[in-house]
Order: sequence, then structure tokens, then C-alpha cells
Amino acid sequence: MRLSPWLVGLCLGVALPCAATAQPAPKPAPAAAPDPALLKVARETVAQMQGDRAATLSSMAAPMVGMMQQIGIKEPDKAQVLVQEVVMPTLSAHYDELLDIQARGFATVLGKDDLQAIAAFYATPAGKRLAAAQPQLAQIQLAGMQQWMQAVAPEMQGKLIKAVQAHGWTAGGQAKPH
Repeated sequence: MRLSPWLVGLCLGVALPCAATAQPAPKPAPAAAPDPALLKVARETVAQMQGDRAATLSSMAAPMVGMMQQIGIKEPDKAQVLVQEVVMPTLSAHYDELLDIQARGFATVLGKDDLQAIAAFYATPAGKRLAAAQPQLAQIQLAGMQQWMQAVAPEMQGKLIKAVQAHGWTAGGQAKPH
């Protein structure tokens, strides 16, 4: 899975506004370590799926500028400076950690044969084109999801209000006293 700008944006959009007040997240219980051979295949597959590291990271710059603006750096030129001076070097320095995390995830869900087949696809011309197109495709998918959510939100909101009322809940989530 290619590191999608919308995914990074979503994660940072949720995390950054709360960073000043957030408590450290508890560390999850350590999972059993995947087989080293499987983990190696998964790491190679994930790296192939990501495509060119520089291009992947570069595709994140513009969404990160938007993130800076959402957290309070309203001037686009200042947001751009922070992205170039702080955000992108930090992401670049920790990129291998991301690949390792993704590889562990892939190794827990997919077997060696599947991972090798995926890697074989990404080694083909079509796979390489897909990897190169991922940033653009991710933006198209995000725009489509936003459009879809905006279209269904009024219906969903009405149904949620009715469901809350049917349960006898108040706005705070507590049941109304009878």
C-alpha cells in the first residue's frame, strides 16, 4: 500500500490539533514477531508498492501545507517553509520506520506466496505505473469520498437523530431518566 497523501493528511489532521493536550498513547502489547523470512518478503513488497521514495515524499508536501494551515499557520508561504524545513525532513528521516510498520502489518495478514505475487505484479510495467500513479489516485479517491460523505451526511444525520431519540438518549449519550 502506497503512503497516500490523504492518509497522512487524515492522520496528521486528527493528531496535530490535539498534540498540545494529548496524553501519550499506551503502547500496545507486543505481538508475536512474524517469521523473519516472511517479514523480509513483506518489507520488499511494501517498498515496491511505495514506488520511488522521493516521489512519494514529494507528493505529501502540498497536503502538508494544508495541514499547517489547519493547525493555525494561515499564511501559505510560512506553512510551506515549515513543511520544507521541518515536516518533510522528519518524515524522510522516519520513512524506513513506516515501511517496517507496514511490512509487519502485511506479514500478519498475507502469506509469503501472496506477498511474492504482489511484488511480482509491482515489478511489471503496469505495477510500476500503478505505484507511480498512487498519489494522484489517492487524491481522486479522497475527493470522491468527501463528495460521497457530503451527499449522504444529511440523510445519516437525520437517521442518527431519530436513533438517538428512539433509544431515549440525550445529547451527552446518557439515557433520559424515566
